[in-house]
Amino acid sequence: ECMVLDNEALYDICFRTLKLTTPSGDLNHLISATMSGVTCCLRFPGQLNSDLRKLAVNLIPFPRLHFFMVGFAP
Repeated sequence: ECMVLDNEALYDICFRTLKLTTPSGDLNHLISATMSGVTCCLRFPGQLNSDLRKLAVNLIPFPRLHFFMVGFAP
């Protein structure tokens, strides 16, 4: 499985949406918070998304797409 993160898109989110003037360290915080949320089901016991295959089924909207689509909202 592969998770692709676009630095320019993250910068735009921090600059335009979050209204940060210099979002250098905030990019790393946004990435770590998103990845922590995505991998939470792998680190803690539960029924939904208990392995990478189930995670891929629920996060990839169409089988021909190869990358996870991660959404994160505060």
